[in-house]
Amino acid sequence: QVQLVESGGGLVQTGGSLRLSCAASGRTVSRDNMGWFRQAPGKEREFVAAIRWNGGSTYYADSVKGRFTISRDNAKNMGYLQMNRLKPEDTAVYYCAATGSGRTRVVLTISDEYDCWGQGTQVTVSS
Repeated sequence: QVQLVESGGGLVQTGGSLRLSCAASGRTVSRDNMGWFRQAPGKEREFVAAIRWNGGSTYYADSVKGRFTISRDNAKNMGYLQMNRLKPEDTAVYYCAATGSGRTRVVLTISDEYDCWGQGTQVTVSS
């Protein structure tokens, strides 16, 4: 069973940047698709970004397209989310997730496709 731990959250002003990291342990996630979701107070968890296991395809929510970049380093068993030009509406708890090894026919924007989740890291953007 893989464990995912997010880090890199914090408080930042509007227009600032943060880089979230997702450290995987327990087994390699080199064959897992990985995603980032977020949940703001009083709202449902929503898709942010995802990347295929080989890094060949990336997907973004319209609200973050052009500002956020998802990446991964399979050699380090890590995932990343670079967040630029942050807005107050980006304030949320951000979760890293993995789909399980070798799964190819998955819709990465859907949270139910993911088997493993981290505990989340808080991102707060002040206006």
